[in-house]
Amino acid sequence: MYLLGYDLGSSSVKASIINTDTGECIASAFNPKKEMKITAKQSGWAEQDPETWWSNLKLSTNEVLQSAEIDSANIKAIGISYQMHGLVLVDKNLEILRSSIIWCDSRAVDVGEIALQQLGKDRCLTHLLNSPGNFTASKLKWVIDNEPEIFEKTYKIMLPGDYIAMRMTGEVNTTISGLSEGIFWDFNENSLASFLLDHYGIPESFLPEIVPTFSEQGRLSASVAEELGLLKGTPISYRAGDQPNNAFSLNVLKPGEIAATAGTSGVVYGVSDEVKYDPESRVNTFAHVNHSPELIRLGVLLCINGTGIQYSWIKQNFSSREANYPALNEMAIHVDPGSEGLIMLPFGNGAERMLNNKEIGASMHNLNFNIHTEAHLARAAQEGIVYAFNYGMQIMKQTGINASVIRAGNANMFLSPVFRETLATLTGATIELYNTDGSEGAAKGAGIGSGAYNSFEDAFETLKKIFVIEPEQGDKDFYQSAYEQWNNILTSKIK
Repeated sequence: MYLLGYDLGSSSVKASIINTDTGECIASAFNPKKEMKITAKQSGWAEQDPETWWSNLKLSTNEVLQSAEIDSANIKAIGISYQMHGLVLVDKNLEILRSSIIWCDSRAVDVGEIALQQLGKDRCLTHLLNSPGNFTASKLKWVIDNEPEIFEKTYKIMLPGDYIAMRMTGEVNTTISGLSEGIFWDFNENSLASFLLDHYGIPESFLPEIVPTFSEQGRLSASVAEELGLLKGTPISYRAGDQPNNAFSLNVLKPGEIAATAGTSGVVYGVSDEVKYDPESRVNTFAHVNHSPELIRLGVLLCINGTGIQYSWIKQNFSSREANYPALNEMAIHVDPGSEGLIMLPFGNGAERMLNNKEIGASMHNLNFNIHTEAHLARAAQEGIVYAFNYGMQIMKQTGINASVIRAGNANMFLSPVFRETLATLTGATIELYNTDGSEGAAKGAGIGSGAYNSFEDAFETLKKIFVIEPEQGDKDFYQSAYEQWNNILTSKIK
């Protein structure tokens, strides 16, 4: 028996197949092989065509089935992980009305700020645990105000993962965790945030039906089953945003446990059983995958838009033709800590929540044409990203999330010795790397939702710790001093 998991990111769509008997991933595939296109019609905007997601999902499905060499009829269930905070609009025929406004789009910052002032900061934070900010609800209000002809045709609004599930099953539904990430959920009332919907002029009927995160959420239609090479009626039995799902894939489910990722964006995600929030909404609190009104499990999320995307930009624009990520990581090792004075700020991917939704752009400082090389760029970029993580983690401490141990998948920037060792040393946190990723986590979630696994413990019995990075106390003072220089530059930009 097998489980199929998808991870819909902004760079690619990955698919993985898990053997339920062994818990091992037998095959994975991702598409496109280069990053998916993000369209920016104006500065600060970011959109993707959901049809592009679907096309790449089909390619990844085909590849993973060929690689696994199994009968697709033996796939028991499907799980979906997806990029958070995006907005998809469809009409009564469930046809897309416009490109998706995705997570790193900044156009609704002012919309959310005005709503916070008009509704009252205390009311928003105590009920929503966040400012309306630049989240999905505020993006929809932007559409109402600026594209009324689109809004008039709207039948349902969805998050990216809801859209993928709808394409597979023909059914439109979502989860409490998903609603909370869109700032549609009232934690005080344990219901839709009617006061915010009314303020924005959003009919409750536009929101999908709510289903449990781990449950049968629909079954694969005959036409889509043929399109994907899967069995008609295969259930979708798990759905979660990529960061709650990443934490889930690392078995981060209990209060005090912490997960991290460093892909296009960088995230630190801690689980809490207390209703706490950052008064300035620089870090955000959402319902975790195992949250319920009876069992409080909230995810406190630090998101840095500009992390791996900065490293990708350097690879594409500054590195030699032969330089891939492993080559850049190797170059960075041979540069002394501190990059001989070169300092980089990675904030070039839209408004940053931890900077109070300011959009300050990425920047490079102290560049010396006689000293600095491609290798210095690689190291300075990684160090700058670490400093951004540390900046945000200081904010997280105010909500009770104190990272002494961080779990992460052995992927993306955690593959770099410079990145992971600098992060451990500066923050003082031990880093544990595991043999998993988001698509594998989604597959295991499907196993719980379908009953293939009897418990979380059963699902994660084969999760393996493959590497541990301890802080280097001898380098702590040096990196703390370098961080303070970086922070001084940042402070001058956000005043």
